[in-house]
Amino acid sequence: MKTLKLIIILLLLSTTLFAQLNSLNIYNVKDFGATGDGNRLETEALQKAIDFCSVSGGTVYFPSGKYLTGSLLLKSNVSIYLSAGAIILGSTNIADYNEFIPQMKSYNDAFLKHSIFYAERAENISIRGEGTIDGQGSAFKVTTREKPERYKNRPYVIRFVECKNVKIEDVTMQNSAMWMQQYLACEDLFIRGIRVYNHANQNNDMMDIDGCKNVIISDCIGDTDDDGITLKSTSFSITENVVITNCVISSHCNALKLGTESHGGFRNISISNIVVKPSNDTEPIYGHPKGISGITLGMVDGGILEGVTISNIRIEGTHVPIYMRLGNRARKFYDDQPEPGVGIFKDVIISNVIATNVQSPIGCSITGIPGHYVENVSLNNISIEFPGGGSIEDANKILPELENHYPESTKWGNLPSFGLFIRHSENINLNNVELRLKNSDARPAIIADDVKEIKITGLKTDSDLQAKKVISFHNVRDGIIESSSLLSNANTFLEITGNQTKNITVINNVLLKAKRIIDNRSKTKVKESGNIK
Repeated sequence: MKTLKLIIILLLLSTTLFAQLNSLNIYNVKDFGATGDGNRLETEALQKAIDFCSVSGGTVYFPSGKYLTGSLLLKSNVSIYLSAGAIILGSTNIADYNEFIPQMKSYNDAFLKHSIFYAERAENISIRGEGTIDGQGSAFKVTTREKPERYKNRPYVIRFVECKNVKIEDVTMQNSAMWMQQYLACEDLFIRGIRVYNHANQNNDMMDIDGCKNVIISDCIGDTDDDGITLKSTSFSITENVVITNCVISSHCNALKLGTESHGGFRNISISNIVVKPSNDTEPIYGHPKGISGITLGMVDGGILEGVTISNIRIEGTHVPIYMRLGNRARKFYDDQPEPGVGIFKDVIISNVIATNVQSPIGCSITGIPGHYVENVSLNNISIEFPGGGSIEDANKILPELENHYPESTKWGNLPSFGLFIRHSENINLNNVELRLKNSDARPAIIADDVKEIKITGLKTDSDLQAKKVISFHNVRDGIIESSSLLSNANTFLEITGNQTKNITVINNVLLKAKRIIDNRSKTKVKESGNIK
């Protein structure tokens, strides 16, 4: 009798609690048949909770437990809340995932069909809480290198398309079979306080913000095999009005990246207060143990990149700290699309960057292609310590244009300069840039080739007596070097070549460590004054 009374009391309490939660529009997934035992596939119960919640709006609550699931369709006015100890496990059977083909076209249509959470044209949706989403992505083996087949049948953790007012907060995400999360053409997107660990498979990006507008990403920590925080434009939608701040990123590939797809482009992007550090995983599937690049801006499929500010960045490791590229791969994202033209790359400011423990002698670069310039770029208060090791052969390299190549910072190998290689560019400003060498290097610090309007102010740079010059101007129009100095002994400070070179000014530099200030092989007129030799 006592046992029966206890059961009745518990049932009444459970019923009362269910009623109270319903009155607050909080729906516990266990009230819809989920067990949380981690063994039984619970897609049906979880979707039932989402569907029920969507009628009046509210929160679908996951108490502590393990929930094995395939695809879940998130609907408007539904918030997913994962309590501490709640783990959503992605099924390891591709048959448990639905194929979602969005109405809008993008480059991803050929392969991006499966995900744990999917939403399209939904509003007021969120995934929040202290719990974890685990894609169990190592179960999805890649059996071919052929595109797009190698990307198929690998579920993402999150894919939201053309959604509005989206919040992803505090959750931990790990082990996706492909990219961790993609937001395509979403509006008013907020990602805050999440933790991502993604080393389960190929293409393990941290997040991909694709053609979205009005985006704030803050206070996140990510460690990924592939790219970290990645802005893309795989359709004609421009990724614009984006703020990224206060994050710690580790990547075997590119920590901060705009591109490679750029069909619509990027506009009004602000990135600040980021630490880029080596991954805790020392065995990469892609890339390098300590990363390929810290900052990559790659425009090769048309579109426009303008109004990008990047500041207060600390980079430890990576092979290339800063890489900027305007190319012309011109890849289509559907067959009857007109071929994209060459994109526009302009108005970029990168400030307050410290990079140490650089992993290779490649060097940084800012490059356009003949007739299409990277425009209006400023590097301010930049300090980079390079490893050295460049040879005389590297210094004499003639770099091919490779304008239709994938924009990767390592594609040329070692550049002809150890610090900055600048080509096909206009209105470049280097202010208080410091380029240091740990070991000897036979290359100049800076090469400017086919550059209109370059101003170098307050440069401090190492050199090496193996190197014939510190700075090389080839076909530079309107170049100024002022208030700069050398950190080590050097041969010629500035070598000038090219029959298009004109209007060069070298003033007020402290060059006590240089054997010669200028070697003018172009015979152009040079204004020189106030230099201390």
